[in-house]
Parts: sequence; structure tokens; C-alpha cells
Amino acid sequence: MAGKRGRQTVRGMFQSLAVIMIAAGVMYIFIPHDEKANPVEAKDYRVELLTAQRAAPYPVLAPVGLGEDWKATVVSYDRQADNAWKLGFLDPDTQYVAIQQSTAEPKKYVPKVTHEAKDTGKTQTVAGQVWQRWEGPKYDALVRTEGGATTVVTGTASFERLAQMAGALQSKKV
Repeated sequence: MAGKRGRQTVRGMFQSLAVIMIAAGVMYIFIPHDEKANPVEAKDYRVELLTAQRAAPYPVLAPVGLGEDWKATVVSYDRQADNAWKLGFLDPDTQYVAIQQSTAEPKKYVPKVTHEAKDTGKTQTVAGQVWQRWEGPKYDALVRTEGGATTVVTGTASFERLAQMAGALQSKKV
């Protein structure tokens, strides 16, 4: 009797599995999916930029002239958090690049937004401005402190892409 019951349990398990597989196959066929679609939607950040430019006690920067293959994905301004401005992008190689600005103490702020990057002691001149190079386990960064604010161009992208972003930064209204 126990042997027959064991065979029924195994048989029931395989029947249930077959029903689940058929249901999954039907859903796969009839639910639309497009493997070629780009899942990242670019954000329009103009309103947030204008708001930050009016509210911040420093010149808020944003890129000008990068091209449509750079997609804005993150935008925020928080006056309560040391006037923190953040504008994140996916570059043409789908690497993350962000502009972050704040009036916070640079020694605490930069490691925070770069996920513990360290100052290499090296500098890089971009569009006539000298930036400090920081390297980290997750993000690298170009850093400048000027006008009461620290500007950090950081992300997973190469220093070449970070420099491209840094060179495109302007404080004029978009």
C-alpha cells in the first residue's frame, strides 16, 4: 500500500509540473515582450534644474551639448541636505555618470557620493579647469571645490567619459 501511495505522489508531482510548464509557455507566447526595446527612459530635468538654480547658493551645473545618446535617468535637489544637486546619466556605453554638487564638507561629501573613492593626488585639466582625480572600488570621480560648493562628476564610466561630462558642464539656464 505504501509503495502505491509513493508512486501516486510522484505521478501527481509530474502532472502538476506539466500543467505549470504549459501555463508558462502560453504566457510567454501571448504576453508581448521586446528584447530590442531600451528599458531606460530619458528624463526631462529642465524644471528641476531651474528650481535648483533659483534655490541653491552656488552656480548649479548641468551639461550642454552632449548629444541624444546621453540619457538623463536621475535628478534631484535637496535644500535640507546641504543644498545637494544630483543629475545622473547613462552614457553612450550605458555606463553611469552623475554630476553631484553640495555645500557639505568636501572631506565627508566626496567619499559619500563616490562610494568611498580616494583622492589619488593627481589632477586633470578639463576645459581649462583643474579637477582632482579620485578612484574607488565602485565609482571614479573628478572633483572641484569652488564658489562654496563641491562639484563631483562620478560614476562607473571611464575617466575619458567623466572628463567629457565635466567639460560640458555650464551654469546657464537650459
